[in-house]
Amino acid sequence: MDDVKDPCPVFDGKSWHMFGSGGTVTLELWKIYHATAPSLEGPWTQQDLISLPIQGSGVAAPGVVFDNGVFHMFIQTEFIKSGGRCEHLVSRDGYSWVAGTAALIALPDTDEDGLYDPHPAVIGKSKYIVYSAMPRFATVPQPDVYLARSRSGTWFGPWDRLGKILDHDEVPHHNPRGQIDYEWGIEGPQLVELPDGRVLLNATCFLPHGKRGSRQRVFLALADRVEGPYRTLGPLLDPTEPGENGHSTVLVMGDELIVMYQSRSAETNHRWRYGMLRGAMPSESAGPTAEAA
Repeated sequence: MDDVKDPCPVFDGKSWHMFGSGGTVTLELWKIYHATAPSLEGPWTQQDLISLPIQGSGVAAPGVVFDNGVFHMFIQTEFIKSGGRCEHLVSRDGYSWVAGTAALIALPDTDEDGLYDPHPAVIGKSKYIVYSAMPRFATVPQPDVYLARSRSGTWFGPWDRLGKILDHDEVPHHNPRGQIDYEWGIEGPQLVELPDGRVLLNATCFLPHGKRGSRQRVFLALADRVEGPYRTLGPLLDPTEPGENGHSTVLVMGDELIVMYQSRSAETNHRWRYGMLRGAMPSESAGPTAEAA
């Protein structure tokens, strides 16, 4: 593996599991990464790559939750072309997985002609999937953030599509559609309910300016309702050297936010690696104060 991307840490009551994508951005070939640790700080032990019983040219970026003794994984099958599914798999141990019915399927010739980066969330006791979806495109995907809610109140759905909850035009620090050097859309979304009832959206944008390979950033946004509207707090972390950061998972632990993110810099020969941030809970008026761990 040249790169590890899309980190998703999950605690099973005894150990931490890190699920993600392992492979190479050179050929966009990915397998499901898995590591375990006694704490978020490690030491992390890489386990065997996970073999999933699903098909697709872009099976990667797992969003995982542990609920009542069962791991539930929601995962894309495509991400750089139309079509694709959000598949649902379950596991008792995090190592062996059984596939069920697909949670979501792309809707041809609509604003959800392609979908990817699904992540499960519990907000107000309801179960949701937040994901990136995009209309048909000629050159580069231009996804926005979409939401679905479980009609049954379980992770098995069926899932009602609630539509778009964050658009390009609502993120001033994201490259706009029509920009000559447009790079990509909004991706890697995740939702977290804060202790005061607000909803935190964690996602990845691409800055309007700068050299390609340096514009990807994790950002946070807040809303009073899960459907929005969301008010961006801006990019979370600027690299100290040429590089970028992206697809992350936020954990709320007491009055602290912990962010596991992907990053690349000169130090890693610009290959993707995992990093961790610890930060104070965000206020309405400013982003969280964070420091790399």
